[in-house]
Amino acid sequence: MEERGKVVCMAKLAEQAGRYDDMVDFMKKLARMDVDMSVEERHLFSVGFKNTIGARRASWRILSSLEQKVAAGEQAGRMISVYRTKVEDELRMVCNEILSIIAIHCLPLANAGENVVFFHKMKGDYYRYLAEFSTGVEKKSAADQSLMAYQHAMVVASTELSPAHPIRLGLALNFSVFFYDIMNCHQRSFTLK
Repeated sequence: MEERGKVVCMAKLAEQAGRYDDMVDFMKKLARMDVDMSVEERHLFSVGFKNTIGARRASWRILSSLEQKVAAGEQAGRMISVYRTKVEDELRMVCNEILSIIAIHCLPLANAGENVVFFHKMKGDYYRYLAEFSTGVEKKSAADQSLMAYQHAMVVASTELSPAHPIRLGLALNFSVFFYDIMNCHQRSFTLK
């Protein structure tokens, strides 16, 4: 079995075992082979990172909620704040890593319109995740980058993918979430095409 096949096989095993950090490591190795990913490989790439980041996003939401319930200045509040910051650092690291991999190894090799849309959608998603917990200039920058990635994906999707294509539908959904949650443009989130 060639190296590419072995890496994909190991990623599948890691997924079945629920070892998403290992799955991510295998898929990063595949991405660094600089190949135009197949549908299956894209799926594994996406699932690994989605599960890795999903657990951290859930932790961040819980800690943020707990922090708001504790009176300012209490020791418990300070402890929660320190822990939330640790989770934010992990989120930032994972998001920046996948964004770098997408920019360097995935988008330059994406030949089919479907792959271009897929990776720009992922780029928009991970910048959106950064914008969820960032503040100030960092939040604005992440939101701007997310918007540009989603817009680019929408332009390509409108010419390359059918309106009912699953990737195009997922893009529309996530772009709507972006407008609703990040931009607070509730009306705009309901009118995406």
